[in-house]
Amino acid sequence: MSNEPSAWQPGDVLLEVDEISLSFKGVKAITDISFQVANEELYAIIGPNGAGKTSIFNSISQVYHPQKGDIRWKGASIMGERPDRVAERGIARTFQNIELFPHMTVLENLLLGRHIRMKRSWLAGALWAGPAKKEEMANRRAVEDIIDFLEIEQWRKHPVALLPYGFQKRVELGRALAMEPELLLLDEPVAGMNLEETEDMARFILDIREELGISMILVEHDMGLVMDIADRVLVLDFGQKISEGVPTAVQQDPAVIAAYLGDESGLAAAGS
Repeated sequence: MSNEPSAWQPGDVLLEVDEISLSFKGVKAITDISFQVANEELYAIIGPNGAGKTSIFNSISQVYHPQKGDIRWKGASIMGERPDRVAERGIARTFQNIELFPHMTVLENLLLGRHIRMKRSWLAGALWAGPAKKEEMANRRAVEDIIDFLEIEQWRKHPVALLPYGFQKRVELGRALAMEPELLLLDEPVAGMNLEETEDMARFILDIREELGISMILVEHDMGLVMDIADRVLVLDFGQKISEGVPTAVQQDPAVIAAYLGDESGLAAAGS
């Protein structure tokens, strides 16, 4: 899989979310949220339903436009940019509800993720000659690398609708990887999975960080997963930040215990 080293080194800030607030007709979704994500960091956002987690993702990808604050990518503001331009900068995402094309094959769905890397015109692609042919072959090689990486070789020519749920989630992840991102936004990647599927996805997430050097923001309800793999955790409640830090510190924060899990024994069990 193509993933050339970035000029940004570990510890450098990739993404800065600075005091953003978002509301819909007077209803506040998020209020004065700030955080930073460093190169190769696995950053998690947790909170009860309706806490504003997906609203933050939609603000980063510029599907939503916060009324206040700023979002900077490598020091430059991306506020007001089109979502496709944000993707071209190197920010890709998966979705809580699988957003694949069910009647297309795994290979075809992954190739769709390469669209921002394709520079030739549709006519050149249709003729499939010269530079357009070379570009097509290079994109197919990149997709085959992702198929190998996510261990979905047996499904590569199957329609996505025929795949088990856990493998569909892998294809969703693979399509985001096909965009060659520097930052992945993972929206509940293990939602609806059984224990074995969850463990497999956790392994792939760690491999993405360690082998490909891709930074990630993880939104997830599975507290055990978050506490096991995240470098730092941001906790939201009613659209506001109530805690941020390494998992062990967040687990011991009384505000988190009260707002998110209700009691300390439940939080300890989730992190065990």
